[in-house]
Amino acid sequence: MKKVGLIAGGGTLPLEFVRSARRLGVAVVVFAIQDMASPRLEEEADKVYRLNVGQYKKFAFLLLKERIRRLALLGKVDKDVIYRSGTYDEEARNAMKELRDKKDYSILEEITRHLGRFGVEVIDGTRYLSHLLPEKGVLSRTLPDERVEQDIAFGYEAARKLAGMDIGQTVVIKDKTVVAVEAMEGTDRTIARAGSVAGSGCVMVKVSRPDQDMRWDVPTVGPDTVAALAKGAFSALAIESGRMFLLEKEKLLQMADSAGIVVKAI
Repeated sequence: MKKVGLIAGGGTLPLEFVRSARRLGVAVVVFAIQDMASPRLEEEADKVYRLNVGQYKKFAFLLLKERIRRLALLGKVDKDVIYRSGTYDEEARNAMKELRDKKDYSILEEITRHLGRFGVEVIDGTRYLSHLLPEKGVLSRTLPDERVEQDIAFGYEAARKLAGMDIGQTVVIKDKTVVAVEAMEGTDRTIARAGSVAGSGCVMVKVSRPDQDMRWDVPTVGPDTVAALAKGAFSALAIESGRMFLLEKEKLLQMADSAGIVVKAI
């Protein structure tokens, strides 16, 4: 039986990966990040090991023990983990010192380089999750008016510049003005901050990086995102077609329509 490894962060995306891979007859060994990855992984994966961030030696041993040759990286990881050095072993601390900076891509490049030492290939998660990539167009029953369309177009250009600088991948726009940009705090906090600044009617635009490596950190939106937008009385959510994951699509669109939120893949 074929086997694939998975480093699992938070959210439902790792679960989707496990289910899809197993439907194709592939066994999945999960290395679940402690206090982030779903407890439901134990119910669905072939094997699950729970590790703290920075347990390099234990992780390396398990890779060899399980004879993992292909590995995916999926799920939400809090960006402030780079400052939680209390769980780092000596090898992990040394690896962090080798980084040219602490940007997301620098860390992911270093992880990929170290995995290569063990003969492990980091694979593109879309190999098993292509059904989650949205096609271009309006996905919701709620249709955008001219103001929303203008804010989406304005926000798309701003978001692409932000992502290109490796700062964040989400911007919030209202009346062709940038209300909030995402940095280390993550999307949900950006949404809350924007609502407190500009009130109702904001538009969220989320994109991939211009040089997005689909093996790493594919942007993801799901029902939790729409719940946060509804709480802030947002007008629209725009995402990049074919370059990010849309989780629980039917539930997400039902929630968006109930709240009168436009969902568009651009």
